[in-house]
Amino acid sequence: MATYVILSRFSPEAFKDPKDFKQLAATVAEKIKSECRGVTWKDSYATLGRFDVVDIVEASDVKQVEKAAMIIRAYGHSTTETMEGTPWKEFLATL
Repeated sequence: MATYVILSRFSPEAFKDPKDFKQLAATVAEKIKSECRGVTWKDSYATLGRFDVVDIVEASDVKQVEKAAMIIRAYGHSTTETMEGTPWKEFLATL
């Protein structure tokens, strides 16, 4: 399985009250879980930089990751940037 990093940034219109974000996140997670069964969520991080969320996922089919990113965009009112990542130890082993 390949590892992917999904970087997301919320739209200012995504939610009015930060408390509303919990429901939005739950809705997005449930949609991805039901429609992207080939994607395994490894971890998620809230960040304070250019992106609001960093998600680490694994999948054997990039199309499933693309679909998950589109769900984040549509239902999460976010922009995303997705890239394949190589675990550091594997990367070093190739040098």
